Amino acid sequence: MNRKTVVVSIRDGIAEVAIDRPEKLNALNATVRSELTDAFDHLADLEEVKVVILHGTGDKAFVAGADVGEFAARSPEEQRAVYRERRVYDALAAFPKPVICAIHGFCIGGGNELALACDIRVADSTARFGQFEIRLGLIPGAGGTQRLARLVGPGQALRIGLGGDLIDAAEAHRIGLVEVLADEGQQLVRARELAERMTRWSGLALQLVKKAVRAAAENHLSGGLAVEKELFLEAFASEDGREGVKAFVEKRRPRFRGR
Repeated sequence: MNRKTVVVSIRDGIAEVAIDRPEKLNALNATVRSELTDAFDHLADLEEVKVVILHGTGDKAFVAGADVGEFAARSPEEQRAVYRERRVYDALAAFPKPVICAIHGFCIGGGNELALACDIRVADSTARFGQFEIRLGLIPGAGGTQRLARLVGPGQALRIGLGGDLIDAAEAHRIGLVEVLADEGQQLVRARELAERMTRWSGLALQLVKKAVRAAAENHLSGGLAVEKELFLEAFASEDGREGVKAFVEKRRPRFRGR
């Protein structure tokens, strides 16, 4: 696949997807969004890929928001038409395999919303988070109210969305926006450590855990438990499920095949 702003590498079951537009602080324009969507669609079909790490290149930013210059001249009708199209945030949230976001520097607006669509966020000490739409007389439009509120609670989401300020990595970790803190420049190292551990397990089971946890955010408790039960039964009936139980009884390492 020919890409200009997204670089993909695959090794030992882990795909790394890099947004490579450092001269623009990896701002999300139409090209980046399209290439990211294509990359994740491609990786979804590759059996050898169990886990994906998403990160940004350069020293200053994971993603410093959307490219405002791109949408500044749109009419309301044109913007509505754009929103009717499939969006990268939703494509990423629907991706079936675990996605770890490795964050450094600015993670603002659409960049923060991209991170929110991932499963686990690892941030180094330079990371700075914010939803700056309020500064433009706008509101977040890609998860910066909905996914954020589900992750950190409505009070913190309102503080971030209404204040228009940056919060640092330590504060982001304290409120639950970031799951793992890393020393400066070590966000990819920590993300790779997490990914490498995940690759030991059944690729099918990894996907089912993700599906079950996502159901918790979209259902009331009884509905979520019903989804969990059915997914457990799916795992129990799978080749990997039978192999894992058998290997435990036989006191050996399981040989998972992803089905």
